Amino acid sequence: MDNVRVVFMGTPDFSVPVLEGLIENYNVVGVVTQPDKEVGRKKEILFSPVKKKALENHIPVLQPLKVRLDYEEILKLNPNLIVTCAYGQIIPKVLLDYPSYGCINVHASLLPKLRGGAPIHHAIIDGYDKTGVTIMYMNEVMDGGNIISQAETVIEDSDTVGTLHDRLSLMGKRLLLETLPSILAKTNPSLPQDEDKVTFGYNIKREEEKITFDHPTREVFNHIRGLNPFPGGYALLDGNVIKLYDVKIGKTLNSTHPGEILALSKEGMEIATLDGSVIVTTLQFAGKKKMSVKDYLNGSKGEALVGKIFNE
Repeated sequence: MDNVRVVFMGTPDFSVPVLEGLIENYNVVGVVTQPDKEVGRKKEILFSPVKKKALENHIPVLQPLKVRLDYEEILKLNPNLIVTCAYGQIIPKVLLDYPSYGCINVHASLLPKLRGGAPIHHAIIDGYDKTGVTIMYMNEVMDGGNIISQAETVIEDSDTVGTLHDRLSLMGKRLLLETLPSILAKTNPSLPQDEDKVTFGYNIKREEEKITFDHPTREVFNHIRGLNPFPGGYALLDGNVIKLYDVKIGKTLNSTHPGEILALSKEGMEIATLDGSVIVTTLQFAGKKKMSVKDYLNGSKGEALVGKIFNE
C-alpha cells in the first residue's frame, strides 16, 4: 500500500523479521534505530541488525542519541503510521500523536503480562507456561497502551530464550501483517489493559545472571534456560566463572548440598539443587570456548570436579 508512509523503529535481531514484513508489503519511508556501537580493542563500528536490513533495502536510517529530544528528522518523513519493535528508547508524545493511523508496537508477551525490555527471558525464568506477541497502540506508559491483537504459544521444557526469541519474532511478523489491514481500515479492536494483571519483565541485570542452586529444581532449570544462549547464566566454582547453557532436569530426588557436582559423565554435569538436581550438558569455562560436557571429558579427566560445590 504505497499511500501508507511507514516509519519503523527497532534495533535488535528480534525486530528484523517485522521490518522485513513491512518492507515486503508497505511503503517504509524510514527506519529509526539505536546509534552505532564501538566494539573490541580496535573500536570497530557495529551496526544494529535493523540498520543492516534497512541499508540492504536502500531505506533511509536515522539514529538519534535521544529520540525524546531529537525527533524532527522523523517528523520530516511525514509518517502516517509508526511501527516499533524492541527499539530501546521511550518514544516522546509528539511522535506518538503524529501519525494518522497511530503509533503501534510489537511486544513479545501477552500483555498486560511482562511489560518491559526482557519479556522473553522472564517468561521462562518466571515459570510461565505460555507467552506470545501483542500488537498494541503506544502511549506514554511503558507497554501500557490498548491491545489490538495477540497470538500465543506454549513454552515447552525444551525451549530456551534463544528458541523462544526466534519463534516469537516470526509470530510478531505474521501477527502484524494480519492485523495491519484492520488498523488501516480503522476497524480494529482497541482494548484497555487490565492493570490488576500487570507483571514486568525488566532488562536482565548482571546479578540476575548468576545461577544459585539453593532453589527448587524447576526454578534452577528455568533460570539456566531463561538465559541460554544470551547472556548466559554463570556460577562460581573455586572463584572461577563457569557459564551454564543447555540443561535438563536430573534424576536425583534428594541432595544434601545444593550446588554440589554429583556426577560428571558424557550425559552431562549433574548438580544438586534444593530438592533434586539438574544436568548441564553445555558449559563454558573462563577463557575457553563453549563446549559440551562430553567434549570436555574427552580432553580432561574431570573426576576432580565431582564433589565440589558451586558458589562456595
